[in-house]
Amino acid sequence: MQKIKIGIIGMGRMGITHFSIMNSHPQVEIVSVSDTSKMVLEVLSKYEKSLQVFTDYKEMIDKSSLDGLIICTPPNLHYEICKYACGKGIHVFCEKPFTTNPKQAKKLAEMFADKRLVNQVGYVNRFNDIFMTARKYIQNGLIGDVIRFNSEMFSCTISKPESGDGWRSKRENGGGATYEMASHALDLVDYLIGTPDKVAGTSMNQVYSKHVEDIVSTTLFYKDGRSGTVYVNWCDSSYRKPSNKLVVFGTNGKLLADQHGMKLFLNEERQGYDYRKGWNTIYITDVFTPVPFYVRGNEFTRQLYYFADSILGKQDGSLCSFGAGSDAQTIMHKIFDDFDNNK
Repeated sequence: MQKIKIGIIGMGRMGITHFSIMNSHPQVEIVSVSDTSKMVLEVLSKYEKSLQVFTDYKEMIDKSSLDGLIICTPPNLHYEICKYACGKGIHVFCEKPFTTNPKQAKKLAEMFADKRLVNQVGYVNRFNDIFMTARKYIQNGLIGDVIRFNSEMFSCTISKPESGDGWRSKRENGGGATYEMASHALDLVDYLIGTPDKVAGTSMNQVYSKHVEDIVSTTLFYKDGRSGTVYVNWCDSSYRKPSNKLVVFGTNGKLLADQHGMKLFLNEERQGYDYRKGWNTIYITDVFTPVPFYVRGNEFTRQLYYFADSILGKQDGSLCSFGAGSDAQTIMHKIFDDFDNNK
């Protein structure tokens, strides 16, 4: 059985999550990891005897003969790491947000496409069963033509006044609710509705943070008349876990969805669907596809298996490419520009 060699850079929360998931794939061998924390590397070396550990990611890439790379560092480091990996002909999965610069994001998308390397950004909602089903329903016209939408995300990432010392406390490092949370809400819009043409009416609020926004809201506009709002709050203590919420209103009803279920209101029944006029409820257990290993949600396993299987030639690698990451990056910077120019 063919096996591919994978390395991981950044062994924080997401790095450890991806490490455990990738270890479950029968055709993947994690051969090396890189992190600046020697303590983390010592622990990994103790329990994974064959694992190569490095404090320098370039040294890891140069010495590990990798097929694929998973990047879980702070976002301001993504560009240089991706560029270096591309130069070595290595397929890359990069955590969101893709970069902190839309020009860099576009350049990376072009570089990896030119070399025909698998490239994927960690916008995990594209692999969630409910949101995948919602996309199918929207595209097939179940709720008619889309007129208006609302995409929200809430978490308790920041729960007390910040010292301002960590990377999440600085926008230039990829910190703040826009990069951390709105990136997911915006990518979900891009995935389900399409890329907006204009951003306006942005507001940002600080609750605990000193240098970045804790709350952001904005309105997205399309040339065909559609519009919608995005609202994100990463200091909402009423949420134990991050939650994405979506409402889409169309000419034949509306759709309300989160990661766990969907409510569907239809003005009229549609042929080919077993849904009645009025309210319908769809639970994730009605539409989900089991995964062989579960951590945090089926979608986390599904996105990494998709990356590995794209390297192996079993998938086409198009579902969440650097191009999609570049689209989300462009929207985020339109949001920043709109807010900064209208203070």
